[in-house]
Amino acid sequence: MPSHPSRAFGLFAYYEELVGTWTRKLSNRHAAEDLTQDALLKLLESKGSPPEHPRAYLHQTARHLAIDTYRREGGRETLPLDSIDSHPASSGDPEAALHAVQLAAALEQALAELPLKCRQVFVWQRLEGLSQQDIAERLRVSKNMVEKTMIRTMRHLRDRLGPQAPH
Repeated sequence: MPSHPSRAFGLFAYYEELVGTWTRKLSNRHAAEDLTQDALLKLLESKGSPPEHPRAYLHQTARHLAIDTYRREGGRETLPLDSIDSHPASSGDPEAALHAVQLAAALEQALAELPLKCRQVFVWQRLEGLSQQDIAERLRVSKNMVEKTMIRTMRHLRDRLGPQAPH
């Protein structure tokens, strides 16, 4: 726990900035939030005098934590499910093909955990290319309800699939 509670409060001013930066870099808000929390915690638990430039310190700490995570996970490439069609998996690389099959299975399992309407909205919009208005008419709900359902579905997929979730 920090020796000065006001110092801790001041550091949280950088929270949204760090989350935004790392969400863009990692394409995963959940991972960015974890990374930001770890960087803030590292600074708050540090002994000694506070850094002269806490914002720069937090960004550098987040960068180091992201690199450490990447190395710990074996530097394995993570690939959004959206890009499976354009990935070298179709070029005859057995490892890439296996990875694509695993991604498809993970997506199928994550979708199976959702209610039927969530699965329908996802399939119709992302795979069949229907507009939210078309889906709303099919389901006889408002366009706003379709949008909320898709947000719920995408949030679930991000939680379950991490950086490999569709965008």
